[in-house]
Amino acid sequence: MRNTARWAMTLGLTATAVCGPLSGAALATPGPAPTALYAPSALVLTVGHGESALAAPPERAVTLTCAPRPAGTHPAAGPACAELRGVGGDFDALTATEGVMCTKQYDPVVVTVDGVWQGQRVSYERVFSNECMKNAHGTGVFSF
Repeated sequence: MRNTARWAMTLGLTATAVCGPLSGAALATPGPAPTALYAPSALVLTVGHGESALAAPPERAVTLTCAPRPAGTHPAAGPACAELRGVGGDFDALTATEGVMCTKQYDPVVVTVDGVWQGQRVSYERVFSNECMKNAHGTGVFSF
């Protein structure tokens, strides 16, 4: 009889320990799934020398993830993401930094961007007249 009481108490405590947290979860109000909190933003940026992406194989490539937080191999992921958010992901809206002086030497540099920005597919290519002009536009985005 003594073992029966001990087993009953052990089973009761085990059931409380196992089922107790489950009953609290059942009472919680449902909310959005964690992935629904943000639209994905993940990009691959490349740079090469030439007139177009077809004529210029990529010399460097970096990844840039802006949601849920800045990450990737981009050396300035935080500022790049902030700059892209500021222009709504429109790469053409990235303007040259004022006061930057560049030579007029023509040594074309092509930048490509492929991926997803806030859930929308992105494919972008831009040719700059030289490396200085590339670095002046989108100071955080194209500086890699």
